[in-house]
Amino acid sequence: MLVPNALHRLARLYNIQSGYRDGLGQLRQAPTEAILRVLQALGAPVHRLDDADYAGRQRRHALWQRVTEPVLVVWQNQPAILKIRVPRQLAEVPASYRIDFDSGETREGELREDSDTKPITREVEGQRYVTRRLLGLPEIPLGYHRLYLRIGELEVDSYLFCAPPEAYVAAAGQHKRWGLFCPLYALHSAQSWGAGNFSDLNRLVELTAGLGGQAVATLPMLASFLDEPFNPSPYAPVSRLFWNEFYLDIERIAELQDCAEAKTLLAASSFVTELNRLRAAPLVQYREQMARKRAILTAMLRSLLNSHSQRRNDFEAFIASHPVAQDYAEFRAKTERERKVWSDWPEDNRQGKLQRGDFDDFAKLYHLYVQWQCAEQIAAVGANARRSGAALYLDFPLGVNRDGFDVWRQRELFARDMNGGAPPDGLFIKGQNWGFPPLHPETIRQQGYRYYIDCLRHHMGAADMLRIDHVMGLHRAFWVPAGFGAGDGVYVHYRGAEFHAILNIESQR
Repeated sequence: MLVPNALHRLARLYNIQSGYRDGLGQLRQAPTEAILRVLQALGAPVHRLDDADYAGRQRRHALWQRVTEPVLVVWQNQPAILKIRVPRQLAEVPASYRIDFDSGETREGELREDSDTKPITREVEGQRYVTRRLLGLPEIPLGYHRLYLRIGELEVDSYLFCAPPEAYVAAAGQHKRWGLFCPLYALHSAQSWGAGNFSDLNRLVELTAGLGGQAVATLPMLASFLDEPFNPSPYAPVSRLFWNEFYLDIERIAELQDCAEAKTLLAASSFVTELNRLRAAPLVQYREQMARKRAILTAMLRSLLNSHSQRRNDFEAFIASHPVAQDYAEFRAKTERERKVWSDWPEDNRQGKLQRGDFDDFAKLYHLYVQWQCAEQIAAVGANARRSGAALYLDFPLGVNRDGFDVWRQRELFARDMNGGAPPDGLFIKGQNWGFPPLHPETIRQQGYRYYIDCLRHHMGAADMLRIDHVMGLHRAFWVPAGFGAGDGVYVHYRGAEFHAILNIESQR
């Protein structure tokens, strides 16, 4: 299938690779309609094939009008060279800078031309532009900073990332290292309720360390929908910013000791019989297990709220210091009231607006409570792993559930009419459609990758090792438009250097 030249040129301007060899070695070309749909998702003003030439001219002009990239990467101990594009009349106008460092400090100064290169002049849509290379930035510390440039009356700004050239790697020593892997839901013990919990993971850490192992790995342990809607897949989390309360060890929670209601529930013969049935089930009964845990957790939360203790003060401090967790808890409480995905909510709520009365206040407190407990129990596992020498090795999933919190709260960061996937190969001969919306390559840059950084920090706060799911996704992702088969998708390229810079900064920190 031949792609018209104008559409092919437009696709390249948006970093779309529509032709590729699949996993079977076959050369594939995405249908014209699929390419148009992806272009629309990326913001191209194109609705039909005849629009491609005009849209291409607009895109080319917009790229030349972009004085500097929204994100600039400087590698540690390498000279900082600023590449800018300006109208011809600003070709020789002096340039100055201001950097707001993430430490709170500020530096200002003048820039000079790189005498080793000559400016390049280009005429675009009747206007003449010049590329300039500027020197003179000070030594930049590792981190995420803001750069402000002034060229005559023109003022622009960018995110400025300074990163080490490599991620952190612990000293390997003279011997090969090994570890154990087990999905936490499969890590049964006599104490758990038919699926593993954080205490079981802690025991695996101790076992591994005692045998001389250096790592314990597991699948993602992120928040899931376990009622209505229902999706327990570790690779379709509600959020990459919050943990899954399904894995809480109820008996490790301090409120149990003074909660008569919870103790009575746990001791009831009907409850014990049900737990034994869940433990004996051949498959993990997510919905039923979570319902039993929630009954106990709800009782303990009521007990906590009726107390005047340090624990309650600590809980209130957690709430006050985690505003995003409050948003998340309101989202979960609203989902429970509606019992349907957010795209089916009333219009105001779909747009990310929730008010008191849109959700149950106690349900909100429940989700804050379980996140507080998850943070405590996972931190304990991580600390024990560091003491024992068997690193906790977590899995960072590629995507999130399109019906989840992250997409609802930050919808502009996701291409919601697209699905991540993979082209045909020897195992999946029709390709794969994973169902989650991929990150939009430009809006994440405009935001300075804040969401991605926050997701990494959520994991790295507990783990000493991190697996990046589908690491190729740092460079390109396979987009399948809604309604198309996986074999009709295209590759959309990302800024790999910017992702690597973030990973290296966070790893070293």
